[in-house]
Amino acid sequence: MDKWYRRRLRMVKWKQWKHSTTKVTKLTQLGVSKYKAQEWAHTRKSYWHTAKSWILSTTLSNDYLKHLGYPSLLAEYKRVCVKT
Repeated sequence: MDKWYRRRLRMVKWKQWKHSTTKVTKLTQLGVSKYKAQEWAHTRKSYWHTAKSWILSTTLSNDYLKHLGYPSLLAEYKRVCVKT
């Protein structure tokens, strides 16, 4: 469930960066080379497929998503779960 949630967050972020120029800018700000950023910004693959790609998995990593304020579902479950 946590993997699906993270992939969904990556997809939503990718969709928010509507234009390819925005995608290139954001990816280069996150440390991707300009060539790779342009390559992925102009991809014709679906949002869901791109969210699973290596480039988004490394740039929009779990730590980065946590920094943005999106908690891990597993961590939240462990925090709330009553241990018996």
